[in-house]
Amino acid sequence: MRNEVLFLTLKIFSTTGGIEKVCRIVGKAMYESCIRYNKRIKIFSMHDKQENADDNLYFPSEIFTGFSVHKIQFMRKAVLQGCKSKLVIMSHVNLLIAGWLIKKLRPSVKLILFAHGIELWNPVNRFKRKMLQSCDEIVSVSEFTRRKMIEVHGVDEAKCSVLNNCLDPFLPLPKNAAINHGLRQKYNIQQDDKLLFTLSRLSAKERYKGYDKVMEAMVQLQDTKIKYLIAGSYVKEEKEYIDGIVKKLSLDGRVILAGFIPDEEVAAHFVMYDCYVMPSIKEGFGIVFIEAMYYNLPVIGGNADGSVDALLNGGLGLLVTPGNVDEIKVAIGKVLSDPPKYKPDNKLLLQHFSYDSYKLKINDMFRRSLGWGS
Repeated sequence: MRNEVLFLTLKIFSTTGGIEKVCRIVGKAMYESCIRYNKRIKIFSMHDKQENADDNLYFPSEIFTGFSVHKIQFMRKAVLQGCKSKLVIMSHVNLLIAGWLIKKLRPSVKLILFAHGIELWNPVNRFKRKMLQSCDEIVSVSEFTRRKMIEVHGVDEAKCSVLNNCLDPFLPLPKNAAINHGLRQKYNIQQDDKLLFTLSRLSAKERYKGYDKVMEAMVQLQDTKIKYLIAGSYVKEEKEYIDGIVKKLSLDGRVILAGFIPDEEVAAHFVMYDCYVMPSIKEGFGIVFIEAMYYNLPVIGGNADGSVDALLNGGLGLLVTPGNVDEIKVAIGKVLSDPPKYKPDNKLLLQHFSYDSYKLKINDMFRRSLGWGS
């Protein structure tokens, strides 16, 4: 039986980054859409091992092939399978050459590229620009990235669409995410502390997340009960950088570097805090924002990137100008003075970012590309 859809990825299961999370969810949604229309899908991952998919919750491991970083083998099999498919979906621009080769060999195959953010915000070389033009559709995770595709790369506006990321359907329900008092003891958090939270990888490349500006805003607020927990894996140099800021700003004991948090503990962290704050300038979308809001946490994000989509242009949280410490200070002050007032509208959140809503949009994508359900 001919395969209708081929989904090409770099990684899905072997790491825990945002793009990998998106790939797991979109893989599940596409598989379920294919089942609905009695179609077949295959998923190829360049870096994952085959066993990485064993017992996963998102789709049957039988439709998955991991190539264990054997790039030449991946390219060869991807092109061969792609030429037998009707639609090839690439999860990252670094897979574009495979799609371009498929299109050259079989022009009738439809190509869709997912554009996540910063990897496509800057000009590319002439060859990659030509490959971008070969795509039938470029699906961006935010309106900000969609505009970049048009303005920076000259992609036809008619080929550019937006598909915001969604909540993982396997997140623990908010009612099941109780405050872990052991965590409060671990971080030396007192009952009357006012708590800020940021979850991000910490490195020099990630400073655009704005955690340094949040610390400066804490100083201006002059409230010693405000504490700030920054979670995520970090490199030695970045810890030294943050420790230096803490010392310079006299925030000892009020800024906590939690390190890596396992997925199963993230919900317990969200429900423990008063505000999630990440005034970023290079966020492709910001899944962490919608996850924080899912657990009823007020959020503050930047107004200069894909965060605007995650916060529904301010409809779900407060938007500030990244780097503007005064705006960040005012926003934090507002939220901490009355956290319940700034809790997100759960109904509105699920209307836009639930998995069920996302799957309907995947169905629409298939309908546009292949006419399914027309």
